[in-house]
Amino acid sequence: MEKPHKKLNAWKLSIDLVTQVYKITKTFPKEEQYCLTSQIRRAAISIPSNIAEGAARQTRKKFSNYLHMAQGSLSELDTQLQIARNLDYLRSIEWEILEAQMYQIDKMISGLIRSNIVKRQRP
Repeated sequence: MEKPHKKLNAWKLSIDLVTQVYKITKTFPKEEQYCLTSQIRRAAISIPSNIAEGAARQTRKKFSNYLHMAQGSLSELDTQLQIARNLDYLRSIEWEILEAQMYQIDKMISGLIRSNIVKRQRP
């Protein structure tokens, strides 16, 4: 039986984002291993994890709460990647790819939240 989160495009794309983040952060300076690299990876992992956990919840309200947490993690990741870019740890092309992925994921999560709110308000 397939888990419900595995059907969600937001989850699938966020898994791809985590993979990209891990590949890119491998090139970060060694002194960032336990600081910025670790923070970036944790924020990235949190996105699909919250989507999956929310999809497993029994109510739409709980699912929406986890989707909001995923969006928070996405904003955290965006901030940390901007810092990495400012420190010249990211090449422009890497930043552009990650930024586009984050934008798509945010749109998908927003759509899921809107969909859950509409369904919850119906009698």
